Amino acid sequence: MKADVGAPISTGGVGALLRLPVYGRKIGGAAEYVIIPALALAASLVLFGIFVGLFGKNPLDLYFYMYQGAFGTWFSWQNTLTRAAPLILTALCTALPAQLGMVIIGGEGALLIGALSATSAALALPDVSPWFVDIAMAVAGMFGGGLWIALSGALRQYRGVNETISSLLLVYIALAILNYLVEGPMRDPTSLNKPSTREIGAANMIGNIPGMEVHWGLVFGIVAAVLSYILIYHTVFGFAARVAGGNIRAAKVVGLSVGKLILITCFLAGAAAGLAGMMEVAAVQGRTNANLAAGYGFAGILVAFLARQNPLAVIPVSILLGGIGASGGLLQRRLGLPDASVLVLEGVIFVMVLASDTLYGRWSFFKGKAG
Repeated sequence: MKADVGAPISTGGVGALLRLPVYGRKIGGAAEYVIIPALALAASLVLFGIFVGLFGKNPLDLYFYMYQGAFGTWFSWQNTLTRAAPLILTALCTALPAQLGMVIIGGEGALLIGALSATSAALALPDVSPWFVDIAMAVAGMFGGGLWIALSGALRQYRGVNETISSLLLVYIALAILNYLVEGPMRDPTSLNKPSTREIGAANMIGNIPGMEVHWGLVFGIVAAVLSYILIYHTVFGFAARVAGGNIRAAKVVGLSVGKLILITCFLAGAAAGLAGMMEVAAVQGRTNANLAAGYGFAGILVAFLARQNPLAVIPVSILLGGIGASGGLLQRRLGLPDASVLVLEGVIFVMVLASDTLYGRWSFFKGKAG
C-alpha cells in the first residue's frame, strides 16, 4: 500500500527519510539514473577484463593502464578532453530527438556533412577576415548538419519512415558524398596518397584554449549541452517536446504542432553534430578527408544512452568515453592489445546499458515507498 501523503514523519532514521513520498521519490529517482548506468559500466569493465584475461593479459594491468592513458597525467587529460569535444556534440544529436521519443543514430552523417559544408564555406572566402571565415564555417556546418538530420525527421513525420533506419542510411549516403567530393570536384591536386580538399588556411584555424592543448570545440560543446538542457527543461518549447515524446496522441489533442516540434528538434540535433564536423576541420584536420569518419558520431550514440538522454549528463559521460578512447594507444604499447580493442569495450558498454534499461522502476529503494 502506498504511504499516505498526509501521514506524519516517522522517526525511523535515514532509511525512513528516503522513503518519504515526495523527497524520497525525488532522491530515489535521481539516484536511479546514476547508480544503474554506473553498475552497467562496472559490469562492462568486468566483462572486458575477463575477455582480455582469455588472451593471457592481467585484467588489473588493463584497468591500471586504462586509467593512466585516460586520466593519469596532464597529457592524458588533454588527450581525453580533445576526444570528448566532438562526443558531446554528436551525443546531443541523439539526446535531443530522444525527448520526442525518436531514436536518431545519424550523428556521423551530420558530422561529415557539416565538415564538408564548413570546408566549402572557407574555400569560398579566400580573402576574408579569419573571424568572418570561422563564423561562416560554423554557420555552414550547423546548417548542413541540421538539414541532414531534419531530413530524417521529415521522412518520419510526412512519409512514416522509421527515423532510426533513415538516419543510419543517411550516414552511408553522407560518406559516399564525402568520398565523391574529396576524390573528385573538391580534391587538392597535391594530395596524392590521401585524397583531401584544399587546406582552409592556417589563419582560419581555430587555436587551443589558453594553457591547454585542447581546442575550443570543448567549450562550444559544453555551452551547447547547457543550452540544450535549458531548452528542454526550462522553456515552453522543451515542455511541449517532452509532452509529445510522452504521448503523441495527447499532444495532438491539446493542439501541439508535433510536425513542427520534430523538424525543429531534429534540425538542432543535426546542427550540434554539424558543429562537431566544423570543429574537426577548423581545429584539427585543416581540411576535409576520410580521417573525419573516425566514428565520433557512433560513439555519441553510446554517450547519449549512457547519459539517459540528459544534455548535462552528456558532458561527464563524454569525458569518460573520451578517456576510454584515449587509453587505446597505451594499451597497445604496454599490453600488446590492438588499438581498436577499446571499441570492444564500447560495444560491451552499449549492450549492458541497453540490458540495464529493464531495471528502472523495479528497485523498491528508489521508489520512495514507506515500509
